[in-house]
This record gives sequence, C-alpha cells and structure tokens, in this order.
Amino acid sequence: MKRIVVFGNAGGGKSRLARRLAALTGLPLYVIDKIQFREGGTAVLKDEFLTAHADLLRKDEWIIDGYGSTALAWERFARADTLVYIDLPLAVHHWWVTKRLLGGLFVTPAGWPKGRPLWSSSMLSYKVLWLWHRHLTPKYRQLVADMAATKRVHHLRSAKEIRVFLEGVEKEQS
Repeated sequence: MKRIVVFGNAGGGKSRLARRLAALTGLPLYVIDKIQFREGGTAVLKDEFLTAHADLLRKDEWIIDGYGSTALAWERFARADTLVYIDLPLAVHHWWVTKRLLGGLFVTPAGWPKGRPLWSSSMLSYKVLWLWHRHLTPKYRQLVADMAATKRVHHLRSAKEIRVFLEGVEKEQS
C-alpha cells in the first residue's frame, strides 16, 4: 500500500480512518478540502486546484481523503494501488454527520479545515447524503467490484469492519 484513496458518502468516518492509516503506515495524508479551499472556506482558483491535484497524483506515496469532483475521483482511483470505500447504511452516515455537528458546537472536529464553517458544511452534507447515495453509491459499488482483480480493495460496510480493517493494518505494520 503506497497510494491509498479513502472515499464514500459524507459522515462515514473517512477523515478519521485516513488520519489513522497515515499514522499507522507513515504515508503522507492529503485532504482534498485543504487543497481545494483556503482557510475560511474560500475556493482556490480552479486551475490552481487542478495543478495541485495533478502534482499530487504524480507522487509515489500518498493517502488521499476527499472528493473534489467525480472526474478527479476517478483519476485517483486509476492511480491508486489501494481503494478504501466506506459504504455504511444511509442512516449511519446521517447520524454521524449529526454527531460531528453536535460535537463541533463544543470542539472543532479533528482534522477539520481551519476556518471552514461547520454549520454550513454540515447542512451541505445533509443535502448531498441522499443524492450521493442514489447516484454515486451504485457507481462506487461497481467500481470496487471491477477493481478487486487489479487493486487492493477494502469495501467497509460497518463500524466493525472499519475497526477490523484498521486492526489488520496495524498488525501488518508491526
């Protein structure tokens, strides 16, 4: 595992898993939101973002967490050697967005981009949860099924599977 993509619907624990993977493997972690947006949530220029994304994909080692766009996500999937797809029941994604929002009222969530507004980001997450589930989830499920023959694929469907996956990586690294 040298080039890992962590992906899935909002509120699935992708960022937490990606940070843990980086800590376990020593691979550098790149968060798409931190490349695509400046502190405070202002988007960088599109060309600047696309150049940074292309430069990132040329690196030999990385863990990438985030979305950006469907086209860019598919570029990452093609370049990655390992896909980690978090595919929890829609209600769990919804609940975890709510937990992040409520917890964020007291403490900024770990890894949250500095200055990015939690309230509006959470409202956006609620808006995209169903759309993502309806339109992208079937495509992602097909992607991981198709890529299983040529890449290391982890299709995680529960909090327990996430935990077991991380335990396995920890054992592998020791």
